[in-house]
Amino acid sequence: MSCHLKPISREEHLRFVAARSSVSHLQTPAWGDVKPEWRAESLGWFDEDGDLVGAGLVLLRPLPGLKRYLAYLPEGPVIDWGAEDLEDRLRPLLAHLKRRGAFSVRMGPPVVARRWSAEAVKAAVADPGAHRLGDVPATAREAGADDVAERLRRMGWRRTEPGGEDGFAAGQPRHVCQVPLAGRSLEEVRGGFNQQWRRNIKKAEKAGVKVVRGGPEDLGTFYGLYVETAERDRFVPRPLAYFRRMWTALTAEDPDRMRLYLAHHDGEVLAAATMLTVGDHVWYSYGASTARRREVQPGNALQWRMMCDAHERGAAVYDFRGITDTLDEDNRLLGLLRFKTGAGGEAVEYLGEWDYALNRVLHRALRFCLARRRRT
Repeated sequence: MSCHLKPISREEHLRFVAARSSVSHLQTPAWGDVKPEWRAESLGWFDEDGDLVGAGLVLLRPLPGLKRYLAYLPEGPVIDWGAEDLEDRLRPLLAHLKRRGAFSVRMGPPVVARRWSAEAVKAAVADPGAHRLGDVPATAREAGADDVAERLRRMGWRRTEPGGEDGFAAGQPRHVCQVPLAGRSLEEVRGGFNQQWRRNIKKAEKAGVKVVRGGPEDLGTFYGLYVETAERDRFVPRPLAYFRRMWTALTAEDPDRMRLYLAHHDGEVLAAATMLTVGDHVWYSYGASTARRREVQPGNALQWRMMCDAHERGAAVYDFRGITDTLDEDNRLLGLLRFKTGAGGEAVEYLGEWDYALNRVLHRALRFCLARRRRT
């Protein structure tokens, strides 16, 4: 089946997203409003009958002083990645972006490659011979993922190697942790928690931790905890304006696209988190907490409430987002992996992000600058 590509309206794009069970929140039209430093464009793939069969949000970042752009499709585009004519769907994308002045294209195919159950991750962490998830057999390998990767390589796409710490790249995470909810009762979901998780939830309940939904007026409270978390965990925080813009843009598209939760104890907010929903996929997006009164376990109470609400609205999966793929005991991110998989989550590996050089000179210059920035 031949497809042709052309720009589409926000309304067309949003209808396409709404008709699917799961599309990344980074591929909704509103996400372009969250990123004003990029120029956003919605693209659509149409079949021979004129039906919209694929869509993608492209973010275009200009080079200073030049009318040339880095084009980025985070966790997209949303097309049939198993189609026999995959190459014929991607070539028009490259041609269109080249006409737009793009010198390099980066995309993140929403294609799962491997999965490790919570039990498999626990066993891997305990194995002294395993240093990364890839060192241990996966619980499941997704059919077709290797074929997609090979076809991309033959076209000239190159996988982006993680540039951040222990698998956390500057783009979107290749490894995530997901708790399956479809076809399970809340009792079954809770039964999948490890002993520590169940104990901590009981501690929070006994201590009187209350988790409530907040609104835009509570973003300042969330942000105070977020800055404290950034100082403690040594990362650079986003500005408060980013979260306010995120709330305004996403809730304008769908009033329930973004939620804010706050964990209270004795009149103080000890933890807070944002939750995003598209279709039947729910993401834990940003989390924040104080180091005070950690013994009452507000973090576990917060996550459990979010999972319960996700389950109530019919979500198929609760997505904890990024995890490290390292299994080394001395790595500070291993605790985060244990925390997320302790909730019965499985480790999921996507194909990762891929680059295509439309102008090799500018593309190499960009890669050199990014590598130098990471070293300094």
